[in-house]
Amino acid sequence: YAGLSDACLWYIGGVIKHAKAINAFANPSTNSYKRLVPGYEAPVKLAYSSRNRSASIRIPWVSSPKAKRIETRFPDPMGNPYLTFTALLLAGLDGLENRIDPGPAMDKNLYDLPAAEQKSVPEVCGSLREALENLDKDRAFLKKGGVMDDDFIDSYI
Repeated sequence: YAGLSDACLWYIGGVIKHAKAINAFANPSTNSYKRLVPGYEAPVKLAYSSRNRSASIRIPWVSSPKAKRIETRFPDPMGNPYLTFTALLLAGLDGLENRIDPGPAMDKNLYDLPAAEQKSVPEVCGSLREALENLDKDRAFLKKGGVMDDDFIDSYI
């Protein structure tokens, strides 16, 4: 899809799978969730696309294959960039290691989907409390290689 390798798609799959835990680092304040509402600036639907900005992972058009990249659009400036990028990288590496399929790309406006189809697309957390609960439940990917440990995650929560 969009000229991406299987490895890149698996990376995206890992980010989508662990996005609700990543929210704890990428969206660490109650104000973070005021911008994570459907139809507002930041996308809340956990999908990827090269054709629309309503997906939380966007593949920008580039003229050179060497410039191919993804943009994860749900993090906000309140997040500590070191923790956010670490969590994104570890989630992506988990996707690579486990070959996590991100599902089909969503090349339509995700906010204009019929209600039944809307419910089938996962969303980021709706509150800081939900993000911290998901971090507590989904922490194994962060502990691989000793990057983070239970003491750190518990103190963060």
